[in-house]
Amino acid sequence: MKPLHVILSVIGGAIAGAAVGLLVAPEKGETTRCKIAKILKEKGISLKKDKMEELVDEIEDQIDKHI
Repeated sequence: MKPLHVILSVIGGAIAGAAVGLLVAPEKGETTRCKIAKILKEKGISLKKDKMEELVDEIEDQIDKHI
């Protein structure tokens, strides 16, 4: 593997891990999704509500597969 691929893989894994950590937190899902959207908006990334719901569904599916 090229060093760039390794770095991108590590960064991608860290982002996915942080997202999963936030999504399984004890707060309501809606509150957590609003916080994620706010953080992304501050960084200049805009996710529409439909895309956020799709992301949540994908993460939930991945978690269910591993449990």
